[in-house]
Amino acid sequence: MLYWLYEILNINILGYITIRAGVSFFLALFFTLFFMPRFIRWATRTSSVQPINGWAPDRHKAKASTPTMGGIVFIGSTILASLLTIKLTNMYAIGSILTLVLFSLIGFQDDIAKIKKNANLAGLKAKTKLIFQIISALIITSFLCISADFNTDLYVPFFKSPVINMGIFAILFWSLVIISASNAVNLTDGLDGLATVPSLAALTSFSIIIYITGNAAISSYLLMPNFQVGEVAIVASALMGALTGFLWYNCHPAEIFMGDSGSLAIGAFLGYLAIISKSEILLLLIGSVFVIETISVILQVGSYKLRKKRVFLMAPIHHHFEMKNWTENKIIVRFWIVAILSNLVALISLKIR
Repeated sequence: MLYWLYEILNINILGYITIRAGVSFFLALFFTLFFMPRFIRWATRTSSVQPINGWAPDRHKAKASTPTMGGIVFIGSTILASLLTIKLTNMYAIGSILTLVLFSLIGFQDDIAKIKKNANLAGLKAKTKLIFQIISALIITSFLCISADFNTDLYVPFFKSPVINMGIFAILFWSLVIISASNAVNLTDGLDGLATVPSLAALTSFSIIIYITGNAAISSYLLMPNFQVGEVAIVASALMGALTGFLWYNCHPAEIFMGDSGSLAIGAFLGYLAIISKSEILLLLIGSVFVIETISVILQVGSYKLRKKRVFLMAPIHHHFEMKNWTENKIIVRFWIVAILSNLVALISLKIR
């Protein structure tokens, strides 16, 4: 709508991506703050609460009555704010909304199954969820290649030119990026606000990178690739606003959890941002907390299957620190610090090419 006002009424200020990104942030923030308490009341009334994994530390049992599926609200707020502010003919922006919708729907189905069966492990079967993720990722990446005509070059940090053209294999690689990022955020979402702030940090970094990538002058100065992806920074800004509103209710002690309907969508969206900004490798640094959590699970499972020994007291690694009697707030804040520092390093690295 705002871009329409710019084109029809010639309101020049609304043509700027930065202005519309700011508007989208506050719109999504307002929508989330308005709808979230109403959703919490509804979820409490209908017993749409978070089933607790029986293997989780005992302190988690107190959270059994906490409502879940908050992702429905902040993802919905993000989409609504984005549709009001983006240029609707920009295929990259449409692709970003498509990513949020598809992966949020997968998470919603998983959340509903858990709630109905009142069991944390009774959601979608792992194979079923993975199939849905693969199909959704293939739809998104095919959309990029066909509708957005996105090139298939692979860029590596510190190199000013692409290292290889992936060709048709780009769709498979990009799908892997989206699915991996989606599951990584999902694994991290185990403590109050633990996944929220690292997501905000990553979204901030990607918003900056995407704005640069979409700006011919700045991208040329920094020797970065240039594509018409700037509009996606508006969607990223909207999600930042929505997550800020969600954090108001999700900080410790949480009044609501995001559920898979939020975590799967956030992760997939971060993967999508990495792809369109040609920062797939840099995602490992930008999403360092998510990477650490995922590696801890891989090491734990691999070690137990091969040696019948555990590397950590419990995985993902945030549970390891819980078992070492760290307070929840200490774990959360320290993980936040790691996320912020790694994102600062990632942004600094943009100039080194």
